Amino acid sequence: MNTDACLYPYILEPVYKDYIWGGNRIPTLLNRNLPDGIYAESWELSDRPEGMSHVGNGALKGESLATLVTQFGEKLMGRGIHAKSFPLLIKLIDARERLSIQVHPDDEKAAQGIGEAKTEAWHILDAPAGALVFAGLKPGTSQAAFLTTLKKNQLEKTLQAIPVITGDTIFIPGGRLHAICEGLLILEVQQNSNTTYRVYDWGRLDKNGKSRELHLAKALQVIRWSDPAPVKTTPQATSTKPGALVTELVVSPYFRMEKLEISAPFFVQHDGKSFQALFTGQDEVKVMSEAGSERIPRGRTCLIPAALDHYTLKPIGRTATLLRISIPS
Repeated sequence: MNTDACLYPYILEPVYKDYIWGGNRIPTLLNRNLPDGIYAESWELSDRPEGMSHVGNGALKGESLATLVTQFGEKLMGRGIHAKSFPLLIKLIDARERLSIQVHPDDEKAAQGIGEAKTEAWHILDAPAGALVFAGLKPGTSQAAFLTTLKKNQLEKTLQAIPVITGDTIFIPGGRLHAICEGLLILEVQQNSNTTYRVYDWGRLDKNGKSRELHLAKALQVIRWSDPAPVKTTPQATSTKPGALVTELVVSPYFRMEKLEISAPFFVQHDGKSFQALFTGQDEVKVMSEAGSERIPRGRTCLIPAALDHYTLKPIGRTATLLRISIPS
């Protein structure tokens, strides 16, 4: 196999999840021709057996992301990234109803064998008036007070209720209690993990009339009882030039998320230390590189291998707004 010829911008095929709290805005707002049903999540970029991404274009059409990781390693993921699986999972979430109050392990707890570490960030794609998320305990909340309110089915009284609008970005490190509330459409970037410990599910029953499983004992081992870090991030413009504005939405040791607003061809040169993942939102974009040109449809995700250290983005319409995800150098 000619390795270099197989390194090109990959348009990934989504994997859908029909969790009971989900809606149908992912197919309707993002122009996806799908049958009627619940589309709670769309796993846009995933190297997990329970929701594996596959390439939808070019010479490697049909190949799994796991296969690409094995074959191309650092040329795909970035110089210095030696992981056996892709380091991030990117998904869309459509919350018709609010999600459970839950928590994920951080690196320290994962190293102790308590699940897979999961730090995540949410970029709000669509929010109704008065939308909220729950994120982080209120200062001074003790474990005893937490358990008391849980027994009274009033757990949200111990959590910070954060008003959100379209365009906000929320940071959720491992150990921070949280819940996405009803009405929100979100792009989530996270460590490659599927460990979730549900603490409270609002008395909800599944399609069989049964309560969903809770994981209180595990959750109590990983909750950060002192969690002072800010929840809502402050966007920072990092590059301004004619026809392009780059705004950093969140940066952590695990991922960087940026917003690109372009009205002319935008040339990107990077150091090859990370892949670049692009989500097009409501716009269509052409990506041009030495490997050729690919048209990224509206509302889809494109993975650009790290070895393609320069490329150009061109809006199909007058302007385009994209989200770009990478690993910080």
